Formats: sequence, C-alpha cells, structure tokens
Amino acid sequence: MMSSSLISSSSSEPAQWSPYEAIGDLRCPVTVVLGTSTISVRQCLNLTSNMVFRLVQAAGEDLRIDVNGVTVARGEVAIIDTSTAIRLTDFAAVPGRSRRA
Repeated sequence: MMSSSLISSSSSEPAQWSPYEAIGDLRCPVTVVLGTSTISVRQCLNLTSNMVFRLVQAAGEDLRIDVNGVTVARGEVAIIDTSTAIRLTDFAAVPGRSRRA
C-alpha cells in the first residue's frame, strides 16, 4: 500500500514517486566529536584512569556532527530533561548547493 504522502491531491494526476523513498528509513551511525588529539603508542599503552590530555579544539567550540563518517553539521550541547542532546548551529556546505543555517 502506498503512503498517503505520495498520492496526488488531484485524482487525474499519477502519484509522484521518488527514487529516495526506498532508502528513507535506512539507519546511519551518528558521531558527535568533542575534540581530537594525537598521542603516541607509548602514551596510549600508559593511559590510566584520571589521566588528562589536551584536545586541539578550544573550549566552547561547537561540536562536529558526523553521519556515516561524513561531517554534516556543527552544534552545541543541549540538556533536555535528563538527557544530553545536540542543538545544530551550522550545516556543512554541500558542493554545488548554498549553505543552510
């Protein structure tokens, strides 16, 4: 059965079909990156609880949001009830398209 969103309001026109309809419900991993750093293998082997190391990003800088390994946006931490969330603040540019804010 077709979704009602695909049926045209005029019964004389055929329903519009999108080639993306079939993939619309696919799930993609989302990663929110607080920051990055580089450490040596020696440092990695010596990691302990309560150890601190610096990140490249400055404090207060927006977090990077990656979907399926591709950076799509930036955002800031938001608290909703007792959950942590991300408020999108900027979208990555898509080649050939203007940016959305």
